[in-house]
Amino acid sequence: MNLSTSWTICIAAAIQLHSPTNAFVTNHIYLGRAISTTSLEYAIKGAGAGISIIPPGDLALFDPNTDGKLQGTNNLMDRISKGASFTLAPPQITVATPPPGVDVQEAQHFLEHLDANDELPLNFAKPQAPVTATVLGRTKLITDDAPGDIEHVIMKLPDGMHYVEGQSLSVIPPGVDEKTGRNHKPRLYSIASTRYGDLLDGNTISLCVRRAEYVDPNTGEKDPSKQGVCSSFLCSVQPGDEVSVAGPVGKTMLLPKDPTNDVIMIATGTGIAPFRGFMHRLFMENTLARHEFGGRAWLVLGVPVSGGLLYKEEFDCMLRNGEF
Repeated sequence: MNLSTSWTICIAAAIQLHSPTNAFVTNHIYLGRAISTTSLEYAIKGAGAGISIIPPGDLALFDPNTDGKLQGTNNLMDRISKGASFTLAPPQITVATPPPGVDVQEAQHFLEHLDANDELPLNFAKPQAPVTATVLGRTKLITDDAPGDIEHVIMKLPDGMHYVEGQSLSVIPPGVDEKTGRNHKPRLYSIASTRYGDLLDGNTISLCVRRAEYVDPNTGEKDPSKQGVCSSFLCSVQPGDEVSVAGPVGKTMLLPKDPTNDVIMIATGTGIAPFRGFMHRLFMENTLARHEFGGRAWLVLGVPVSGGLLYKEEFDCMLRNGEF
């Protein structure tokens, strides 16, 4: 029997027990007056005056978590599943110093609230009203024998703009589209850093960008008129340049909430960007996430030549430190 049904039956039985058989409605009104100061009266009236019109099983008539408070524990399902073996959790105690034998470690934590309570930082700025990021630096990630051009770009964000690992940033390249005469549309890039940024100040962001180029199959020459507008812009920026950005966006490609879960990452080329943020959070930064992680992480990266391995030195450092 579900809870909403059982409450309805008990109330109807009580009314019939203490009233004449032909005075059901009158006594229901009397009962409503007697408990007029409670929210249960309105729930009963809305349920058909003791004859439930609410579908069973959804706790719509009376939810102990909301109406009964369960002594403040809010653990209805635990009580139902455990029955008589259920015990209240011991109250939390705050102490000035840790108890003996506890290993206390320092951890960076000032941005750990960003994804707490199932909340995420989203759309600090919209593409229609972007904000300005400032380029701090740019470096090439691949060797000369590897095809193409892939750059790592670090930018300083406006105050208050934050993100978490696995999210993306919109970049609006300067100038106008020759075909439409309007501003260029935003391009979305996966963020390649953790929420603290490569400078660990919580105010920077990194992108991993491949310059989009077109090579004429007949001449073998690059055609500048067909190169990527935004990627070419980002792969050529200099420190101090300003970049219009929007976002962050993304709710799904995030690290698992359970720190004991394994993480499998498969990418080719710049697809490694979000995984670099994952790896730094799990194995490099001195954060609670790193200390708590108890799963395994696999990273599979596909590149055409060994000189195209992105962030190889960083991953080698993780291996040397026994962190990966």
